[in-house]
Amino acid sequence: MTAPLASADAELARLESAVAAMATNLVELDENPDRKELGTATLSGRTATAWASAEDALSRLWQGHRQLSEVIARARALRDRRRLSDTDRAEYAHEVLGSSITLSTSTVPLAQRGLLGSGQIVTTCSPAELLAAMQAAFATAVDVVTRAGEGWRRMLPAAADAAAALAQARALSRNAAAGTLLAETDRLLDEADRLLGTFTRTLASDPLGADASGLARVRALIDRADAERTSISELRASLEQRLRDARALAAEIATARRSAEAAREAAAGRFHEHQIAGVRGNDPLADLAAIDALAAAGHWALISPRLAGWNRQARERLAVLRDAAARNSGLLAERNELRGRLDAYRAKALSRGFGEDPRLTPLAEAARTALYQAPCDLSGARSAVNAYQEALSATIAAREAR
Repeated sequence: MTAPLASADAELARLESAVAAMATNLVELDENPDRKELGTATLSGRTATAWASAEDALSRLWQGHRQLSEVIARARALRDRRRLSDTDRAEYAHEVLGSSITLSTSTVPLAQRGLLGSGQIVTTCSPAELLAAMQAAFATAVDVVTRAGEGWRRMLPAAADAAAALAQARALSRNAAAGTLLAETDRLLDEADRLLGTFTRTLASDPLGADASGLARVRALIDRADAERTSISELRASLEQRLRDARALAAEIATARRSAEAAREAAAGRFHEHQIAGVRGNDPLADLAAIDALAAAGHWALISPRLAGWNRQARERLAVLRDAAARNSGLLAERNELRGRLDAYRAKALSRGFGEDPRLTPLAEAARTALYQAPCDLSGARSAVNAYQEALSATIAAREAR
């Protein structure tokens, strides 16, 4: 094999591997919820500008994937010929290593041509050059999608918390003023409402341009309104109820931790460690004890912001624990479901007289081994059970066709 042919073969193998990985990553990016949201939302500002570039990059990525696939198909067809002539070798090397991909064709206006000039300008590149350009385009698209998604996930909950705090402040103000808001409280809360509305609209259409400091100003206005209308007795009554709710939430966390630990212990050793959800993490019980200490000391004005933060952390921790318990329990449930399916198929095989079938028996044993070994590879076990089911169905169908 000549050196150029060997180089072309190595490059073709690299391109085939790259296109296979590329297809997976492009589909995953296409199905990404944040990308879909960007594709349907009415965008503005920095996000609109960045997304326009990202959409152009995505379009070029899919076009490049098609072009690379076509080059690979042509090159593979040449390479798989029994005998390669010198012309075939040259064409094959050009497809894989040369400027075999046409990126664009543009017409040169007559006024700009010389007598011997071409009427068209064709821009070409090699597969390697196109692949390098596609990697940069993919990075651009992923960066915009990731930053926009992170902006939404980080700031939308904070905006919702601010809206809830604003609604609570209005309700408490009305109660404190016998159904009418005090003038200064009303002004402060209206300003907070206006700022929050502006921020929320900006965040919805321009997550890359939204400034989280706007929420800090909203919180500051709400705090000033609280100071204007809240007496110490009202504040204390409200916070006492919130503390009772927090203690109930702490009890839920303790229960959820026990359930998560039990589910992890049940899954430990039976499945690969990377499949098992962890339950490590600090439950925020100590922080609640510190808040209780503030209440006991009568420092009610210090409790509200700390309790709000504690509640956010506690809800997040509770969700993590419940998710871990569900995931680990799901591993056992899926394994048991597969075992049940295998038992049912084997019973069906016995009833049809295929208990000792030389083709089915090894498949059944392979599926049983996969399901009863530890750690259990659920993906491999599922494939083994499916293989046995398909073989059994085919065997039964073959008998009935005779």
